Amino acid sequence: MPKLRVGIVNFLNSKPLAWGFLKGHHADLFAPSYHPPAMVARLLSQGNLDVGLVPSIEVQKIPGLKVLPDLCVAATHEVRSVLLVSERPWKEVRRVALDQNSRTSAALARIVFRERWGIDPEMSQERPEIDRMLADADAALLIGDAALKVDRSRYQVLDLAAEWQTMTGLPFVFAVWAVRPEVDFPDLAFYFKSSLRYGLSSLDVLVREAAAELDLDTAEVRTYLENLSYFLRQDEIAGLEEFYRRAHAHGLILEPKPLEFLGS
Repeated sequence: MPKLRVGIVNFLNSKPLAWGFLKGHHADLFAPSYHPPAMVARLLSQGNLDVGLVPSIEVQKIPGLKVLPDLCVAATHEVRSVLLVSERPWKEVRRVALDQNSRTSAALARIVFRERWGIDPEMSQERPEIDRMLADADAALLIGDAALKVDRSRYQVLDLAAEWQTMTGLPFVFAVWAVRPEVDFPDLAFYFKSSLRYGLSSLDVLVREAAAELDLDTAEVRTYLENLSYFLRQDEIAGLEEFYRRAHAHGLILEPKPLEFLGS
């Protein structure tokens, strides 16, 4: 059997989910590779990956994907790594520079601007460099590790997961493991759940390595990871379905398709 090609997002928030693969577990079965979230989605849609940790909105855009049950990257309150940043009042924002790696967060930002302030700013994709982004735009959307390094004392900052919680009372699901329809691999979900279990049980090591790699304080890294939810439970599924409903209402996706879980 050829190795299954697994696309892993190269952000801190995905490390607990992917820890087993990152540490070489089951290397005879899986060939992991590491990409920004938008690239994982693109490679999966092109058939260059078999499984990918994709932005949750891409499940509605890429035909035939099945979701691995029970696993995700979600936030039940403030996430700290998906931020709108500005130097002016939000109602005055007319142009937003989006992190070019964003897909789900870009849609969420659009929903928040429309529903919270009744405005629809122009949006364009840029490299995630905050000074460059704000030189040409009124606000910037930063995600992942770049958002963790934002100096919050310099800007007005809105945490989009916290805003979603205020708007809906539900968690926000940023990413899920998605599988191409032609993949036939026995007990696939077992290996991915095992990877997460290993990540959570190895959190001390994971935190030390990630803090050194990103030049962040270990306490900050631990708090960030412990505040995330990696389990796709009833509330997370409800939050995901509500996101799809609102994205459709705002013309960001077609009529939402029901989630199709692998093995169901």
